[in-house]
Amino acid sequence: MTSSRTQSVREKASLGTYPRPSARTSQVDRSAEASQALRQEQGTRPSPVRAVLPKRQDEQRTLAEKVTTVRPELRKHQIKAETKAKMLSPESQGKILTTGVLLTRLRKRPKTTEAASAKEKAAQATPPPTPFPHPITQRSQSLKASNFKSEPRWDFEEKYSLDVGGLQTTCPDSVKVRASKSPWLQNVFLPNLTLFLDSRHFTQREWDRLEHFAPPFGFMELNQSLVQKVVTRFPPVPQQQLLLAGLAPVDSGCITCAVVGNGGILNNSHMGQEIDSHDYVFRLSGAVIKGYEQDVGTRTSFYGFTAFSLVQSILTLGSRGFQHVPLGKDVYYLHFLEGTRDYEWLEAMFLNQTLAKTKLSWFRHRPQEAFREALNLDRYLLLHPDFLRYMKNRFLRSKTLDTIHWRIYRPTTGALLLLTALHLCDKVSAYGFITEGHERFSDHYYDKSWKKLIFYINHDFKLERTVWKRLHDEGIIWLYQRPQATEAKN
Repeated sequence: MTSSRTQSVREKASLGTYPRPSARTSQVDRSAEASQALRQEQGTRPSPVRAVLPKRQDEQRTLAEKVTTVRPELRKHQIKAETKAKMLSPESQGKILTTGVLLTRLRKRPKTTEAASAKEKAAQATPPPTPFPHPITQRSQSLKASNFKSEPRWDFEEKYSLDVGGLQTTCPDSVKVRASKSPWLQNVFLPNLTLFLDSRHFTQREWDRLEHFAPPFGFMELNQSLVQKVVTRFPPVPQQQLLLAGLAPVDSGCITCAVVGNGGILNNSHMGQEIDSHDYVFRLSGAVIKGYEQDVGTRTSFYGFTAFSLVQSILTLGSRGFQHVPLGKDVYYLHFLEGTRDYEWLEAMFLNQTLAKTKLSWFRHRPQEAFREALNLDRYLLLHPDFLRYMKNRFLRSKTLDTIHWRIYRPTTGALLLLTALHLCDKVSAYGFITEGHERFSDHYYDKSWKKLIFYINHDFKLERTVWKRLHDEGIIWLYQRPQATEAKN
């Protein structure tokens, strides 16, 4: 199964009102929330795309219309650019962004065409953005997801932050080496991508670029001050290739990693000892271990989660022994930032306060409680939006992105964790992920009664199943698959 069943639809990017989950079952709640997400999407179906304008008073709108009359060619160019983002060229993009700035400035005060020309030339010569000033001034114009009928595609869509001078593996049979020889992955896999977001990788230029992409793949519609306040608290990650950095200079061994999902395929699998034999073990969300050691092992090196999946897992699985994140001085925490909720959750964690802004009564708690007051930011890592977008674009691009429901789609947390391990380790083994014949097993390995896996629109389970199988068949990962004759215990 996917390694992220507990959070499924409740992890969707939209931050509307959610039903209160109960420990009785996660499947009924997930179905209700999926239906609610779909209704919300249909109720806010975007209108034909127009130029994105800030909210203004009636007089300002009238003034903008007058200016548009004076400069019809600029207005026409802006509308064409914003409604046909897929067709932009690198040269035209710079002109379009400059034009947007010009129009914004022109709307502030009426000018004749002659009076505006000098300012236009000055704006076009504006140097690149500099790191954030203090305090931050919010931009008067921003992109909104509701202005697009499907996911917008920009000419800089495939521009990612790269880790220049990153460590290189010495393992002759590494995933990176195999990917470079694969006809499929040699032009897909980027071994030197920036994986983690921190204070060093957060500048005004980066904000302006990433604001074109909706969370978790960018900063569209997020509060710039809040994001900056949170991200700048995280010290620079000295080496993106964390695991390679921990090896001795003469060590030429291969780093082995086990990524453990929560799928029912692991029930009665007896894979626990094999999982623990790896150098590092990755787990996520409701990683229940007590009572299932024989099937899932006991060790945890990396724990992946979203704010929602963590809180929801503690609430529904607390009675089963999952009352906090896996603890240990050597455990790394991988936080996949879904949107505003996660940044507000982190802000509350830094202040050691209850999350009071949320409308979800059961979500109001002190985030630090989940870490038992033993939080070390040197081992708390935020996944970079570029890295998440890269995984979505190159590995898990769902057809949902070409529909009006594009905004709620994202890969499962388990999928993001598995692909993260693929960029940190030399050899990766995946357990508890969706495979062919998944219908024979319950949703999760810890289910007390059998629960069917239901596919919802905010994830693409079939696509993930296809990708894991292909990675396995090409020798990039090893995927645990139960023989057809084997049945699950429950």
